[in-house]
Amino acid sequence: MAQCTAPVYGHIRGGGADCPVHGGRYGGYGGYRDPYYDRPAYTPPPTPVVPVVPPTPKRYPSFSRSSGGSSASGGGGRRTSTASRTRRSAVSYSVREYQTLNTVREQVVRISEDATGQRDLFLCHAWDDRKGAALELHDLLTELEVSVWFSEMDVPLGTSLIRKIDKGLAASRAGIVLVTPALFASLNSDGIASQELSALLATDRVIPIVHGTTFEELRKVSPLLAARSGLTTSDYASLDEVAAKIADTVVVDGE
Repeated sequence: MAQCTAPVYGHIRGGGADCPVHGGRYGGYGGYRDPYYDRPAYTPPPTPVVPVVPPTPKRYPSFSRSSGGSSASGGGGRRTSTASRTRRSAVSYSVREYQTLNTVREQVVRISEDATGQRDLFLCHAWDDRKGAALELHDLLTELEVSVWFSEMDVPLGTSLIRKIDKGLAASRAGIVLVTPALFASLNSDGIASQELSALLATDRVIPIVHGTTFEELRKVSPLLAARSGLTTSDYASLDEVAAKIADTVVVDGE
């Protein structure tokens, strides 16, 4: 009579296939199936993939729509058109742009509450840009109903340029400096733009607009102006977008 080999050899060898008693009884390897090893392998559930959504960059609404300093006290002065206000109210600012322009905006609003009849903006530029980028920027700003002091329009023939510039600076709430390669040449030669810049740097109301160059290049010529926060036109789709942000900064509706 055949005897089970388990007491001597166990059923490990061949999975029990060599056992004359149990071999072939249960099927599987030689008829024996170990219930432990015969279970299906555990497969962990797949880790769910959570899409990474980058945070939406924080933006500030236009100064026309934001609370605080959106209009000056008093009345009877200039009233801007609805179309112009609508274009400016569509502007929004990144955190960097807001930090750059808000300081100037606060100064403009404060001055508008204390004085009337002033220009919104003084445009400082190189002489060689008067028929090019400076004129284009001037026209874009005036379309947005910004009152701009611009030497091409405000200095009649036969009058003292220096004296007119001095009056224009005194009667403007803020100033922008159109920084171009031509301006570098003017500053290096101590031209008229150099005198305008010196007066603007004495205030907290100057915004450099870098056009056709970089702040790194500006720093080599005028470290003081480069230290002021400003805008670089290459960061925007067009000069029109830059003009809209400047207009929203310096125009005080309802003054």
